[in-house]
Amino acid sequence: MSWAAPDDIYVSTSLASYLDRKLLVLLRDGRKLIETLRSFDQFANAVLEGACERVLVGEQYCDIPLGLYVIRGENVVLIGDLDTEREELPPHMVRVSETEIKRVQKVESEASELRGTMRKRIEFLDFD
Repeated sequence: MSWAAPDDIYVSTSLASYLDRKLLVLLRDGRKLIETLRSFDQFANAVLEGACERVLVGEQYCDIPLGLYVIRGENVVLIGDLDTEREELPPHMVRVSETEIKRVQKVESEASELRGTMRKRIEFLDFD
């Protein structure tokens, strides 16, 4: 059995300062979660209460409610404390419904895929 060295313990205990605070968590797959940290363990696995996924597309956004959420520590890229006194988003951002943001996401994804396809065709035709 392997035991953590004292230096390893401080990595996860630094999350203790975030307990019961509203956080923004950036995950490895690019999702952004906003929630309250309720618990964590030595592997930085976290239990989040009242979680919602914030989806941003252009100048539109939507908060999709997720409820109680458990995150594996290896999927966390960044954890940041949200200042409750300040506005979370710039004033030009427009809140839309979940169905609308998913539609806009799909259109954006298709446009990005088309740009990639066109770039490959242009590179193929390059006569250097």
